Amino acid sequence: MRNRAVVLGGGMAGLVAARVLSEQFEEVLLVDRDQLAGVDEPRRGVPQGGHAHGLLAKGQEVLEGMFPGLTRELADAGIPMGDMGVNLRWYFNGRRLQPAETGLKVISATRPELESAVRDRVRALPNVTFLEHHVILSLTVTADRSRITGVKIAPEGEGAEREITADLVVDATGRGSRTPAWLAEMGYPRPEEERFKIGLSYTTCHYRLRENVLGEDMAILCVATPDNPRGAFFSRLNDRYLLSLTGMLGDQAPTDPEGHLAFVKSLPVPDIYEAVHDATLLDERVAFRYPASVWKHYERLSRFPLGLLVVGDGVCSFNPVYGQGMTVAALEGLTLREHLKHGGLPDARAFFTDVAKVIEAPWGVAAGGDLSYPGVEGERTEQVQMANAYMDRLREAARNDGALTAAFMMVAGLIEPVETLFAPDMMERVAAGAGRNA
Repeated sequence: MRNRAVVLGGGMAGLVAARVLSEQFEEVLLVDRDQLAGVDEPRRGVPQGGHAHGLLAKGQEVLEGMFPGLTRELADAGIPMGDMGVNLRWYFNGRRLQPAETGLKVISATRPELESAVRDRVRALPNVTFLEHHVILSLTVTADRSRITGVKIAPEGEGAEREITADLVVDATGRGSRTPAWLAEMGYPRPEEERFKIGLSYTTCHYRLRENVLGEDMAILCVATPDNPRGAFFSRLNDRYLLSLTGMLGDQAPTDPEGHLAFVKSLPVPDIYEAVHDATLLDERVAFRYPASVWKHYERLSRFPLGLLVVGDGVCSFNPVYGQGMTVAALEGLTLREHLKHGGLPDARAFFTDVAKVIEAPWGVAAGGDLSYPGVEGERTEQVQMANAYMDRLREAARNDGALTAAFMMVAGLIEPVETLFAPDMMERVAAGAGRNA
């Protein structure tokens, strides 16, 4: 029962899954259509990889636990690192939150840099093998379709298909996961979907500046809001700066020089335009569209075949501006580890039930934030309306109250539950601070 596990997909969710599976299976095989070894640039299979990414404080904590020394390794490579509440400049509606020490470490690594460092650790495990440049064709299943027995794959381009037997298959192929279709082909129901159409766009490029405009700080985060729906992430990397511009509900930053700078100038934080309007552009401006946030509710299925699990974006794909995806994938890795402790193969329904508990809080934050935009379709319960109104007041009060900034960062970093922001002492500070600023 614990001879071989196959992981489909070599992104962060797949790497974390492979790390956890290596503790319990004699052999772990990770399959991906891309080149993985030695790659530190955006991959075809991760089209969003070149845009701004964030690893929340909780994700950093989990990865450090799985790969001891990873944080120091990244710092030694020259990747900027700092405190989430001090070294990131947070702006809402053009107004900066009061800086405050949180003790939460964040790193200013690109997605390829972080993924490469984790991938190198996973590849070094003696019982993990990477099978690159292979496409995934289908699952194999017993005659009664109750249990998955492996996968069929084939080399990219020419080459004969082959079948790989497995005791457990973990689908970490992301938003394009074919598990719902495979389930239907085997006579199982597809999972229900919860979906919010947000029409998000990213437009990203890199600059070299004449001087360091951020000092010891790592980034300027111009967070989009309904009153100012254009946002930006301006980050200091090793020897260059990354600028990702975001638009909601179909708005997108142009890729031509004049239109791009006009979009930058329209942001409510003028510091970004001042930094880049005469800077040296290092590459082409690349656009990426993200139509909707989607949660596939596998935990609601009454039947599911043994020997198959789904993790990462294949279960829940969050609005990426909240930076939750990689952290939730890391937390799902801990859930997988827990379900492997007792021998045999994990019970899929129990696993998905616990994964839903991991997803629930960050999904509530992201979906609630999306529903604050009038153009996003979805039910706005009294609870959602109240929470959004309260968060507006909290961020207003945090302009002058570092304790509120620190509390907000603990929740945004998935360290503390959102309920802590509604504690009586927090509500008193919000009421006092929001009233003063208004």
